[in-house]
Amino acid sequence: MKESIQGYERPNGDIGIRNHVLIVPTVICSHHVADRIAAQLPYARATPHDHGCAQLGADNEQTSRTLVGIGTNPNVAGVVVVGLGCEEVQSTEVAASLSRRGIPIREVSIQDIGGTEACVERGIKLARELWMQADVREKSVSFGELTIGVISSDLRESTHEVAAPLVGDVVDKLVGMDVRVVVAGIEPLVAHPETARTRTVPKAHSLLDALLSRHREKPPRATHVGMRATAGDFDEITREWGSSDIKEILEYGSAASHDTGVGIVNAPSRFEEAATGLVAAGANILIHLTADGIPAGHPIAPVIKVSGEESTVTALAEDIDIDATTDTKNDLLARIRNVGDGRPCAAGKHGLTEFAITRVGPSM
Repeated sequence: MKESIQGYERPNGDIGIRNHVLIVPTVICSHHVADRIAAQLPYARATPHDHGCAQLGADNEQTSRTLVGIGTNPNVAGVVVVGLGCEEVQSTEVAASLSRRGIPIREVSIQDIGGTEACVERGIKLARELWMQADVREKSVSFGELTIGVISSDLRESTHEVAAPLVGDVVDKLVGMDVRVVVAGIEPLVAHPETARTRTVPKAHSLLDALLSRHREKPPRATHVGMRATAGDFDEITREWGSSDIKEILEYGSAASHDTGVGIVNAPSRFEEAATGLVAAGANILIHLTADGIPAGHPIAPVIKVSGEESTVTALAEDIDIDATTDTKNDLLARIRNVGDGRPCAAGKHGLTEFAITRVGPSM
């Protein structure tokens, strides 16, 4: 596998493999406007969501943190923040946070600009300005500069026995190439706290202990995926994480800071919410283990679908990138390289994207 790919170097030194202008609504009330803006521009991507208003405390903070996190993803060349004007998560505040991080920013709100149509028109103009200022030149960059995200969902025996070992071997190979890996799915840590601590480096123990304490007070929602993600011993249910120590425990919406190795994002295993948490952590590319072949991508990072379920691979051949029943570690590594070089993944070919932010508690 070659050690370099074609990518985009950001002013802060981060490396992107896509060059999107992101249209970020700060509230549910502005997400249709964000969608309309992005639909007019081939280089723009919108992140519609149902949050930003009538949320309390930690949820409000998490939504804001996540919106800032996705805006700082290296695949993003600039961000247009779109607000309504009366929401809890204010567009001006999100824009200011992104600006402090050196992200090219424009901001507009529906109430301030004079209504929906005026906001759409202004948003398109602002997005074009960002694109004209963006560095669109690709350059050869080190593969080791990337961050790769991993998600397992809709688990079956084939995921644990076939897909996860393949992905885990690839994660070990990536870590050996100095690639940073982030994994979503907090359920195994909560279910096996003592074993989790032995796999976590000492400097992250306090973060792990704080996380476990919080989940003891308020256990994760009991979902079918969540229960299956804890059905077995720690090593068995975390095969796709590889064998490296856990370097960092990340709050949902926060950027990863470990240089290489594996970090765990405090996210559920549900694809849409997990993918957003990984992208906010900085993931350029996502690897999604899916027995059911969930046909969903993400607006910011390409998603490589890996399935070990023979019936799924047969029925959804055009939606699966890697057939874990026949493909090898080198096949997956080559696919990561090709997607990193700009080739579309299966979900990207079909234009499939999903975006969601997980909740701490109920909205009002």
